[in-house]
Amino acid sequence: MIEVTGQINAVRRKVGERVLEAGTARTATVSQVYDTDVEDLWDAVTNPERIPRWFLPISGDLRLGGRYQLEGNAGGTIETCDPPKSYSATWEYGGQTSWIEVRLTPEPDGRARFELEHIAHVDDDMWDQFGPGAVGIGWDMGLLGLALHLATGKNAPEEVGPDWATTDEGKEFSRQSGEAWREAHVASGADEATARACADRTIAAYTGEAE
Repeated sequence: MIEVTGQINAVRRKVGERVLEAGTARTATVSQVYDTDVEDLWDAVTNPERIPRWFLPISGDLRLGGRYQLEGNAGGTIETCDPPKSYSATWEYGGQTSWIEVRLTPEPDGRARFELEHIAHVDDDMWDQFGPGAVGIGWDMGLLGLALHLATGKNAPEEVGPDWATTDEGKEFSRQSGEAWREAHVASGADEATARACADRTIAAYTGEAE
């Protein structure tokens, strides 16, 4: 059993904007503190032998300037790398390019915080329809996998693989995540009714309950 509410509440979420050369981009940021030190957390999120244990199988050249590919998902180029503090990479999926920035910081009592910011030029119509939860729920699932791996040393995909999202527990996780992203959307300045409609549509898409 996954402690759904506890995991949802352990994550900080922020919605914002960033001005890039190509124009204003949307940002969705997630962060969570884990019971491990920065060095181990860095290894967990950069070691090609450990990444599949909490996220997805990965191939490529995981170094500055190298290309990576996540199985069945995004690929891209590693643009910056400052071990064990941060790295950034392009996130290329479905013919679209966005960016991720990962930052690790030490916390009290020997713990460490993982923070990921996803930066994307999102079509206004798509944003107005689904809001930040469209990518946010997926990243919440990633942080859940990382939490399970770091807490138990096990392979999280065996616990929360693709089929898990269709279980009652998985659907409840998507619902609570979607609600949390609705709150972050409103905190960023979005209208309450708009954020509510976006969250409802996104949750329905993730739970398979869309009309």
